[in-house]
Amino acid sequence: MKKIFCSLLITAMMFSMSPLQSSASLLPPGGEPDPATIKAAFAEFKGLSKQERKERVKEVKKQWKLIKKEKKANKSAKVEMVVLIILAILLPPLAVYLHQGEINTKFWLSILFWFLFIIPGIIYALLVVTDTI
Repeated sequence: MKKIFCSLLITAMMFSMSPLQSSASLLPPGGEPDPATIKAAFAEFKGLSKQERKERVKEVKKQWKLIKKEKKANKSAKVEMVVLIILAILLPPLAVYLHQGEINTKFWLSILFWFLFIIPGIIYALLVVTDTI
């Protein structure tokens, strides 16, 4: 638990120093900072006043929530893509409509291909859903 908190604290400190960097670029490729960095961060954290410590902890919690939210969004995006691909095989116009979010030219082309020949309708819907077209 201490190691996770230290990593989050270091990440929050780095965010407060340079807010334009992404969290992926802050940690080394192994995913954990070196022990010297952790000790330096702890020393800096202990040197802060009580109010500054609370602010830093708030920043860490905020960043942690954002990371969890991004992670959850990526999982749901993968599930959504699988569902759209299955729908593109079963009901191509519906999959295109759900992917586009509106009735537009791609939707009408999907219906046209679906009514003329089923296989081209499926292929077209798969291309639209996977953002190839």
